[in-house]
Amino acid sequence: MDRYRSIGGSRTRIRTARPRRVAAGASARIFRPGADAGPDADRSPTHDPPMRIRLTHLAVAMTIITSAACAPAATRPAQPERPITDAESLVRAMHDRYEGRWYRTLIFSQKTTFSQPGSPVREETWLEYGAMPGRLRIEMGPPEQGRGAIFANDSSYSIDKGQVAGRRAQRNDLMTLAFDVYAQAPEVTLRQLREANFSLSPVRTDTWQGRPVYVVGAAAGDLRTKQFWIDAERLVFVRLLETGPGRIGKVQDVRFNNYQRLGGGWIAPEVEIVVDGQRVFHEAYSGIRHDVPLDPSLFDPSKWSEAVHPPAP
Repeated sequence: MDRYRSIGGSRTRIRTARPRRVAAGASARIFRPGADAGPDADRSPTHDPPMRIRLTHLAVAMTIITSAACAPAATRPAQPERPITDAESLVRAMHDRYEGRWYRTLIFSQKTTFSQPGSPVREETWLEYGAMPGRLRIEMGPPEQGRGAIFANDSSYSIDKGQVAGRRAQRNDLMTLAFDVYAQAPEVTLRQLREANFSLSPVRTDTWQGRPVYVVGAAAGDLRTKQFWIDAERLVFVRLLETGPGRIGKVQDVRFNNYQRLGGGWIAPEVEIVVDGQRVFHEAYSGIRHDVPLDPSLFDPSKWSEAVHPPAP
């Protein structure tokens, strides 16, 4: 079990001269040559209509400008994103697309299925709590067993019987790529990816599950070098390939499937790990909640048993 990591506007005011109020229907009369505009109106058929039309165009233009300035930010055309040419521009684009909108906490129940070759299929129910960036608590199996894991403080902690059974200096790459990238500065994410031994070049385009993707770390046809895949349209993580722990020469293929909207971001409620074409690990999420306040004690390994849990929905 230890060998698999689970993840599991402002408005701008433009001041303009206030137009004189006119009676309803006045603008329609402007477009009618020879219409009665009052006793002092110039009825010249040569000069009057063009002047009125120009005034009308000016009024319409001022209305459009004023309306655009007062429109909510969400209705204004989005600013074009910078071209994605390398890993740095990709990570920055991911961060900038969802900055301030991606959820900061996540809770879900997870049906976990192990299907190791030569062993019977085994299922467990896990409960997971995430706080971005960098914190994840996984409660594995019945609560009375006190079994699970915590990722925090750039370390991973294995928990057994409510006590810390082991600690490693290790981040969860899946947390970095699928969640933390939206909650921390791009420079931090890039540093963490380098420390995790990802090569940030080359960057190429490909297709995955019928959608365009960016692939970072491996050339076309190379499915053995450590690499990650990002959906090119949604800018969300979809795939990680690397040599699995304890599997010398074998590559594990981690896939985030069936993305759906969650708050201002996305969630993949299905995660699977495939080795040699066979699925060996599967997660299915339910009861997903986001932006629920989480007590810091949940991510303190020394307080595993007495951690304060949020109320049930």
